[in-house]
Amino acid sequence: MKFDLHTHHERCGHANGTIEDYIIAALDADLQVIGISDHSPYFGSEQDQPFPGIAMARSDFSSYVDEVLRLKEKYKGRIEVLLGMESDFFPKHAETYRSAYQGVPFDYLIGSVHQVSGVSIFNRNRWKGLSEEKTIAEKVSYYDLIQQSARSGMFDILGHIDAMKGYFPAFSDIPADEAIDDTLRVIAKHDIAIEINTSGSTKDVGGWYPSDAILERALHFGVNVTFGSDAHKPSRVGDEFELVRKRLKEIGFSQWVFYRKRQQIIVPL
Repeated sequence: MKFDLHTHHERCGHANGTIEDYIIAALDADLQVIGISDHSPYFGSEQDQPFPGIAMARSDFSSYVDEVLRLKEKYKGRIEVLLGMESDFFPKHAETYRSAYQGVPFDYLIGSVHQVSGVSIFNRNRWKGLSEEKTIAEKVSYYDLIQQSARSGMFDILGHIDAMKGYFPAFSDIPADEAIDDTLRVIAKHDIAIEINTSGSTKDVGGWYPSDAILERALHFGVNVTFGSDAHKPSRVGDEFELVRKRLKEIGFSQWVFYRKRQQIIVPL
Protein backbone atom coordinates (compact mmCIF):
# COMPACT_ATOMS: atom_id res chain seq x y z
CA MET A 1 0.00 0.00 0.00
CA LYS A 2 1.26 3.48 -0.92
CA PHE A 3 0.35 6.44 1.26
CA ASP A 4 1.52 9.94 2.07
CA LEU A 5 0.33 11.63 5.26
CA HIS A 6 2.09 15.00 5.05
CA THR A 7 0.97 17.53 2.43
CA HIS A 8 0.47 21.30 2.40
CA HIS A 9 -1.69 23.58 0.31
CA GLU A 10 -2.29 27.19 -0.62
CA ARG A 11 -4.06 28.11 2.64
CA CYS A 12 -0.79 28.12 4.61
CA GLY A 13 0.63 30.80 2.33
CA HIS A 14 3.88 29.07 1.39
CA ALA A 15 2.66 26.09 -0.64
CA ASN A 16 1.29 25.87 -4.17
CA GLY A 17 -1.93 24.23 -5.29
CA THR A 18 -5.35 23.39 -3.95
CA ILE A 19 -6.20 20.40 -1.80
CA GLU A 20 -7.77 18.74 -4.83
CA ASP A 21 -4.54 19.24 -6.79
CA TYR A 22 -2.75 17.09 -4.19
CA ILE A 23 -5.41 14.39 -4.35
CA ILE A 24 -5.12 14.26 -8.14
CA ALA A 25 -1.32 14.10 -7.82
CA ALA A 26 -1.71 11.21 -5.40
CA LEU A 27 -3.89 9.35 -7.90
CA ASP A 28 -1.31 9.98 -10.62
CA ALA A 29 1.38 8.56 -8.28
CA ASP A 30 -0.72 5.41 -7.68
CA LEU A 31 -1.25 6.11 -3.98
CA GLN A 32 -4.11 4.37 -2.20
CA VAL A 33 -4.17 6.86 0.69
CA ILE A 34 -3.49 10.60 0.76
CA GLY A 35 -3.39 12.60 3.95
CA ILE A 36 -4.24 16.30 3.92
CA SER A 37 -2.28 18.02 6.68
CA ASP A 38 -1.86 21.74 6.19
CA HIS A 39 -0.27 23.94 8.87
CA SER A 40 -2.58 24.72 11.76
CA PRO A 41 -3.65 28.28 12.45
CA TYR A 42 -1.67 30.01 15.19
CA PHE A 43 -4.18 29.54 18.00
CA GLY A 44 -1.89 31.26 20.49
CA SER A 45 -3.06 34.65 19.26
CA GLU A 46 -6.48 36.28 19.04
CA GLN A 47 -5.48 37.71 15.66
CA ASP A 48 -6.95 35.94 12.67
CA GLN A 49 -3.62 35.44 10.90
CA PRO A 50 -0.66 36.83 12.84
CA PHE A 51 1.86 35.03 10.60
CA PRO A 52 0.75 35.23 6.95
CA GLY A 53 2.85 33.01 4.76
CA ILE A 54 3.50 30.57 7.60
CA ALA A 55 0.13 29.28 8.79
CA MET A 56 -3.49 29.46 7.71
CA ALA A 57 -5.88 32.02 9.22
CA ARG A 58 -8.10 30.99 12.11
CA SER A 59 -11.07 31.91 9.92
CA ASP A 60 -9.91 29.33 7.35
CA PHE A 61 -9.87 26.44 9.81
CA SER A 62 -13.51 25.35 9.48
CA SER A 63 -13.51 25.78 5.68
CA TYR A 64 -10.35 23.63 5.53
CA VAL A 65 -12.04 20.83 7.47
CA ASP A 66 -15.22 21.12 5.38
CA GLU A 67 -13.29 21.01 2.11
CA VAL A 68 -11.31 17.91 3.07
CA LEU A 69 -14.48 16.13 4.20
CA ARG A 70 -16.22 17.07 0.93
CA LEU A 71 -13.30 15.77 -1.13
CA LYS A 72 -13.13 12.64 1.00
CA GLU A 73 -16.65 11.84 -0.22
CA LYS A 74 -16.01 12.95 -3.80
CA TYR A 75 -13.05 10.61 -4.21
CA LYS A 76 -14.42 7.70 -2.19
CA GLY A 77 -13.75 4.46 -4.03
CA ARG A 78 -10.86 5.98 -5.99
CA ILE A 79 -8.51 6.97 -3.18
CA GLU A 80 -8.85 7.27 0.58
CA VAL A 81 -8.56 10.91 1.62
CA LEU A 82 -7.64 11.47 5.26
CA LEU A 83 -8.28 14.60 7.30
CA GLY A 84 -5.14 15.59 9.13
CA MET A 85 -3.27 18.69 10.22
CA GLU A 86 0.30 19.56 11.04
CA SER A 87 0.01 21.30 14.38
CA ASP A 88 2.66 23.46 15.95
CA PHE A 89 3.51 22.56 19.52
CA PHE A 90 3.94 25.42 21.97
CA PRO A 91 3.79 24.24 25.61
CA LYS A 92 2.24 27.48 26.86
CA HIS A 93 -0.57 27.25 24.28
CA ALA A 94 -1.08 23.48 24.32
CA GLU A 95 -4.49 23.60 25.99
CA THR A 96 -5.69 26.27 23.57
CA TYR A 97 -4.72 24.06 20.65
CA ARG A 98 -6.29 21.03 22.30
CA SER A 99 -9.59 22.91 22.70
CA ALA A 100 -9.49 24.08 19.07
CA TYR A 101 -9.23 20.47 17.87
CA GLN A 102 -11.96 19.13 20.15
CA GLY A 103 -14.77 17.55 18.16
CA VAL A 104 -13.07 17.86 14.76
CA PRO A 105 -13.25 14.49 12.93
CA PHE A 106 -9.51 14.22 12.32
CA ASP A 107 -8.02 10.98 11.09
CA TYR A 108 -4.69 12.03 12.61
CA LEU A 109 -2.72 15.00 13.91
CA ILE A 110 0.98 15.59 13.27
CA GLY A 111 2.75 17.43 16.08
CA SER A 112 5.79 19.42 14.99
CA VAL A 113 8.26 21.63 16.81
CA HIS A 114 9.15 24.56 14.59
CA GLN A 115 10.57 26.94 17.20
CA VAL A 116 13.15 26.59 19.96
CA SER A 117 13.78 29.51 22.31
CA GLY A 118 11.39 31.56 20.19
CA VAL A 119 13.51 31.15 17.03
CA SER A 120 12.64 29.08 13.96
CA ILE A 121 14.48 25.78 13.78
CA PHE A 122 15.28 26.67 10.16
CA ASN A 123 16.98 29.97 11.02
CA ARG A 124 20.63 29.58 10.03
CA ASN A 125 21.68 32.53 12.16
CA ARG A 126 20.68 30.92 15.46
CA TRP A 127 23.94 28.97 15.50
CA LYS A 128 26.31 31.87 14.87
CA GLY A 129 28.69 32.63 17.71
CA LEU A 130 27.34 29.91 20.03
CA SER A 131 29.79 28.10 22.26
CA GLU A 132 29.86 24.31 22.12
CA GLU A 133 28.00 24.21 25.44
CA LYS A 134 25.20 26.46 24.18
CA THR A 135 25.03 24.60 20.87
CA ILE A 136 24.44 21.34 22.76
CA ALA A 137 21.90 23.07 25.00
CA GLU A 138 19.89 24.20 21.95
CA LYS A 139 19.73 20.64 20.62
CA VAL A 140 18.74 19.27 24.02
CA SER A 141 16.01 21.94 24.27
CA TYR A 142 14.68 20.87 20.88
CA TYR A 143 14.36 17.27 21.97
CA ASP A 144 12.84 18.30 25.29
CA LEU A 145 10.06 20.05 23.36
CA ILE A 146 9.55 16.96 21.22
CA GLN A 147 9.26 14.88 24.40
CA GLN A 148 6.68 17.32 25.77
CA SER A 149 4.71 17.08 22.53
CA ALA A 150 4.70 13.27 22.84
CA ARG A 151 3.53 13.42 26.44
CA SER A 152 0.76 15.89 25.60
CA GLY A 153 -1.46 13.15 24.18
CA MET A 154 -2.53 15.46 21.36
CA PHE A 155 -0.76 13.80 18.46
CA ASP A 156 -0.69 10.55 16.50
CA ILE A 157 2.50 11.37 14.60
CA LEU A 158 5.52 13.52 15.40
CA GLY A 159 6.85 15.43 12.41
CA HIS A 160 10.45 15.58 11.13
CA ILE A 161 12.17 14.96 14.48
CA ASP A 162 15.61 16.14 13.37
CA ALA A 163 14.51 18.91 11.01
CA MET A 164 16.73 21.39 12.84
CA LYS A 165 19.46 20.07 10.54
CA GLY A 166 17.59 21.37 7.46
CA TYR A 167 19.78 24.44 6.96
CA PHE A 168 22.48 23.40 9.42
CA PRO A 169 23.73 19.91 8.48
CA ALA A 170 26.25 19.97 11.35
CA PHE A 171 23.26 19.62 13.71
CA SER A 172 23.53 15.84 13.37
CA ASP A 173 27.07 15.92 14.78
CA ILE A 174 26.18 17.87 17.94
CA PRO A 175 26.63 15.35 20.79
CA ALA A 176 23.21 14.79 22.35
CA ASP A 177 22.65 11.05 22.04
CA GLU A 178 21.17 10.77 25.51
CA ALA A 179 18.53 13.39 24.71
CA ILE A 180 17.61 11.61 21.48
CA ASP A 181 17.38 8.20 23.18
CA ASP A 182 15.25 9.65 25.99
CA THR A 183 12.97 11.18 23.36
CA LEU A 184 12.59 7.90 21.48
CA ARG A 185 11.77 6.09 24.73
CA VAL A 186 9.02 8.63 25.47
CA ILE A 187 7.63 8.35 21.93
CA ALA A 188 7.55 4.55 22.18
CA LYS A 189 5.92 4.66 25.61
CA HIS A 190 3.10 6.83 24.28
CA ASP A 191 2.70 4.74 21.10
CA ILE A 192 3.16 7.66 18.71
CA ALA A 193 4.65 7.24 15.24
CA ILE A 194 7.48 9.28 13.78
CA GLU A 195 7.45 10.14 10.11
CA ILE A 196 10.12 9.56 7.56
CA ASN A 197 9.86 12.95 5.90
CA THR A 198 11.50 13.32 2.49
CA SER A 199 11.44 17.12 2.35
CA GLY A 200 15.04 17.33 3.57
CA SER A 201 15.95 16.90 -0.09
CA THR A 202 14.59 20.43 -0.67
CA LYS A 203 16.93 21.99 1.93
CA ASP A 204 20.68 22.30 2.45
CA VAL A 205 20.98 18.99 4.30
CA GLY A 206 19.54 16.84 1.52
CA GLY A 207 18.19 13.39 2.36
CA TRP A 208 15.42 12.66 4.81
CA TYR A 209 14.29 13.35 8.36
CA PRO A 210 15.23 11.61 10.56
CA SER A 211 18.71 10.27 9.90
CA ASP A 212 19.39 6.54 9.52
CA ALA A 213 21.13 6.61 12.90
CA ILE A 214 17.94 7.85 14.58
CA LEU A 215 15.82 5.34 12.66
CA GLU A 216 18.05 2.50 13.82
CA ARG A 217 17.59 3.61 17.42
CA ALA A 218 13.86 4.10 16.87
CA LEU A 219 13.63 0.46 15.79
CA HIS A 220 15.57 -0.56 18.91
CA PHE A 221 13.13 1.29 21.15
CA GLY A 222 10.03 0.00 19.33
CA VAL A 223 8.91 3.28 17.76
CA ASN A 224 6.43 3.03 14.88
CA VAL A 225 7.14 4.87 11.65
CA THR A 226 5.04 6.38 8.89
CA PHE A 227 5.66 8.24 5.63
CA GLY A 228 5.23 11.89 4.69
CA SER A 229 6.60 13.81 1.74
CA ASP A 230 5.87 17.20 3.36
CA ALA A 231 4.93 18.26 -0.15
CA HIS A 232 4.46 21.98 -0.70
CA LYS A 233 3.75 21.45 -4.39
CA PRO A 234 1.68 18.64 -5.94
CA SER A 235 4.59 17.18 -7.90
CA ARG A 236 6.26 16.06 -4.64
CA VAL A 237 3.37 13.90 -3.43
CA GLY A 238 4.71 10.44 -2.58
CA ASP A 239 8.26 11.61 -3.32
CA GLU A 240 10.80 8.80 -2.75
CA PHE A 241 8.22 6.50 -1.16
CA GLU A 242 9.76 3.34 -2.62
CA LEU A 243 13.29 4.38 -1.63
CA VAL A 244 12.13 4.95 1.94
CA ARG A 245 10.36 1.58 2.03
CA LYS A 246 13.51 -0.14 0.78
CA ARG A 247 15.73 1.63 3.34
CA LEU A 248 13.41 0.80 6.23
CA LYS A 249 13.56 -2.87 5.29
CA GLU A 250 17.37 -2.69 5.21
CA ILE A 251 17.39 -1.13 8.68
CA GLY A 252 15.18 -3.94 9.95
CA PHE A 253 11.64 -2.57 10.04
CA SER A 254 8.89 -4.95 8.94
CA GLN A 255 5.92 -2.58 9.08
CA TRP A 256 4.82 1.03 9.14
CA VAL A 257 1.53 2.71 9.98
CA PHE A 258 -1.07 5.23 8.93
CA TYR A 259 -4.14 6.49 10.78
CA ARG A 260 -7.88 6.44 10.21
CA LYS A 261 -10.25 8.08 12.70
CA ARG A 262 -7.31 8.38 15.13
CA GLN A 263 -6.78 4.62 15.01
CA GLN A 264 -3.42 3.18 14.01
CA ILE A 265 -3.47 0.97 10.90
CA ILE A 266 -0.46 -1.33 10.51
CA VAL A 267 0.82 -1.88 6.97
CA PRO A 268 3.50 -4.49 6.12
CA LEU A 269 6.53 -3.03 4.36
